[in-house]
Amino acid sequence: MPAHKKFTIEERVRWGDVDAARIIFYGAYIHFFEYAETELFREVGLHYGVMFDELKIWLPRVHLECDFHRAARLDDILEVSVWVARFGNKSMKLNFEVRRKGEDELVATAHFVLAAVNQMTFETVPIPAELREKLAPYTTSEDSK
Repeated sequence: MPAHKKFTIEERVRWGDVDAARIIFYGAYIHFFEYAETELFREVGLHYGVMFDELKIWLPRVHLECDFHRAARLDDILEVSVWVARFGNKSMKLNFEVRRKGEDELVATAHFVLAAVNQMTFETVPIPAELREKLAPYTTSEDSK
């Protein structure tokens, strides 16, 4: 398998993302991860309108973990990277890394597990082949991080 790529977006820490000490509130990271995920799907031609309307699935999050390594502050520009760490039969795991723009040190790391479910019944279904194929350039196995 060729080396995977990380998809990266830039987001500024805004007033609504911070607490009184002007340090990013932990819940704001979820928005940044969601933005990166959304743009990754858009990059590979699977913006949510296509995925939900054509593939007839939802991808609810069934697990989320986040580790905070350093404080991000008001007006920091963050680079949020995402890639597929694993495809299961009916779920997928996305990994995230957050850094201040131009810096190597991690600010936060996270992963989400998304389950594929039928839109009508909400029963789990196999991940569509089209989703696997289009995300292949951004997919790695966890053993080869």
